[in-house]
Amino acid sequence: MNSSTEVAPVAPTFSTAVRFWFVLGCISFGGPAGQIAVMHTELVDKRRWIDEASFLRALNVCMLLPGPEAMQLAAWLGWRLHGVRGGLVAGGLFVVPAAVLLAGLSWLYVRFGESPVATGVVFGLQAAVLGIIAYAARKIGGRVLKTPFAFVLALLALAAIALAAVPFPAVVAGAALAGLAVRRWRPQWLAAPTSAHGAPGVASALPTASLGAGYSVRIGIALLLAWWLPLLALAAWPGPGSTAFAMGLFFSKAALVTFGGAYAVLPYVAEEAVRTHGWLDAGQMMAGLGLAETTPGPLVLVLEFVGFVGGWQQPDLASPLASALLGAAVSLWATFLPSFLFVLVLAPWIDRIGDAGAVAAALSAVTAAVVGVIAHLALWFGAALLSGQTTAAAAFAVVVAVVTYVGLARWHWPVAAVVVGAGVLGALAQTVLTIV
Repeated sequence: MNSSTEVAPVAPTFSTAVRFWFVLGCISFGGPAGQIAVMHTELVDKRRWIDEASFLRALNVCMLLPGPEAMQLAAWLGWRLHGVRGGLVAGGLFVVPAAVLLAGLSWLYVRFGESPVATGVVFGLQAAVLGIIAYAARKIGGRVLKTPFAFVLALLALAAIALAAVPFPAVVAGAALAGLAVRRWRPQWLAAPTSAHGAPGVASALPTASLGAGYSVRIGIALLLAWWLPLLALAAWPGPGSTAFAMGLFFSKAALVTFGGAYAVLPYVAEEAVRTHGWLDAGQMMAGLGLAETTPGPLVLVLEFVGFVGGWQQPDLASPLASALLGAAVSLWATFLPSFLFVLVLAPWIDRIGDAGAVAAALSAVTAAVVGVIAHLALWFGAALLSGQTTAAAAFAVVVAVVTYVGLARWHWPVAAVVVGAGVLGALAQTVLTIV
């Protein structure tokens, strides 16, 4: 079609946008890359609710923020279209359908996970997860390790965590500072930025140019209160020594360091939730990641599983199920409220921030370090999976992990289908060979 006769994009009504965000929350499989690709196709290319340049600037900023970048991008897009209510609805519906599904899967796991068939299913899931993590490290590495500086940062991050037990937040902060320093003194070490152009989208209905610091302060105060008042109420009931209150504090802290997605933060969560608090064991953590891989929404929803299992095994209430649901709710609240805080406070400023060279430099360094962190996660999961297994079980796990990796890398198998298939294979192997 000739550009002179091209139909101008039409802004969606709020109800139309709500329907879109709900459908997106139900079908957003494939991890952040797939989720971002779907939003780009639907919102930029097809519906033209947002222009290409604004979409990419917002994505760059969301990738630098702690938290799930795809969910935060959805929240900003919703805000751009319909203000605060649009941001809350878009971000919320990106999470809620998957959270409801994962709560059901978590109950099935704690209720029936000790049966032989369930044990086989979980073992198959864990083996597939090992292959998925290895593939994620390779895929992200291929995208961001484009310079010797980036490669060195990844190796340093791996060594810092694996050999020196440097905390994950310190690795992220160090990488960001390194990126800023290199931009100042050795800019040639950084990869050249890319830009994209596309058709214009719907003009923002918000007077973004007139939204200044006062707007951001008001939104920030409101969301800070919404984040902390329910969690502080747990100190009154069920009490300051309760599992739920400890989870509220821990997941709030974890939400501030979830740079690079769920794979990057899992070693930190596993260290604290498994070894420090004892809410679950390493095998259960791996099973939770496998279950989270089968659901839509952000993979960091695995923290809901941690809250559910922790509440079930260390109950605050008379009913283990009620305690588990409380733990899951606390983990969801503490994990995702900060994401709304970051995005909606920065929303009027994202166009300006996204064009800042310092942001790109820090992001480039952090994402390079995250590759090393994910490589460490693969090593940690592999050691936990194979430790103490019989020869048959170890061989089965290695085969499933390798096939998963090859299938994802070469044939682009859907992750959800891979995980389900691995679970079925695990159940069959347990039934036929009694491997676990």
